[in-house]
Amino acid sequence: SAPKSPGKRREIDVMKLMMSDYDVTLVDDNPADMFVIFHGPADSPYAGGSWKVHVELPDGYPYKSPSIGFCNRLFHPNVDEMSGSVCLDVINQTWSPMFDLLNVFEVFLPQLLLYPNAADPLNGEAAALLLREPEQYKAKIREYVAKYGQAAATAGSDDSDSEGGGESGEESSNGARPQKRKTDSCRPTSARDDTHTAASRCIPLHPAASRCIP
Repeated sequence: SAPKSPGKRREIDVMKLMMSDYDVTLVDDNPADMFVIFHGPADSPYAGGSWKVHVELPDGYPYKSPSIGFCNRLFHPNVDEMSGSVCLDVINQTWSPMFDLLNVFEVFLPQLLLYPNAADPLNGEAAALLLREPEQYKAKIREYVAKYGQAAATAGSDDSDSEGGGESGEESSNGARPQKRKTDSCRPTSARDDTHTAASRCIPLHPAASRCIP
């Protein structure tokens, strides 16, 4: 049978993600632009944390991989703390049309958190702490989880257009219609996004392997 068109494949993958256990919010009912609540892997310093992740699907999806950005702050060598940009070499090197959105949240992001690459950091402080003081590194992660990594707890109030509750409210997005500052802080990065110099170092030259879940 003929392969599915990119548009049809995108619809199928988004539907699979929405029918899963993940909390998915489409932006203006656009299946190519969404927020997903991602929970930290168990048995890791990120356990108990949750993050609102902004996902955008390019026109060429699945032949081009999705763009991704964390909306609330995360302490990790390969995630820019302020912009939420992700440098995911595993995605850059291995993305293929056989993967779908569930793979991103069930495989790629958990592996990113569990196996950071301190040799290619976007957060130099996190990379240095991981290499020199691993116990302090874990403690700092847990501190950030407690302070910022509670997107699931504020998702309900965000969706009702109220301000995010507690100390994590400053970093949360406002449901499907985030305030401009929140949108900027979790703007997904792609191979075309070279405005952030620290993040742009991770952009590979090959467009099909574009960066940060391109």
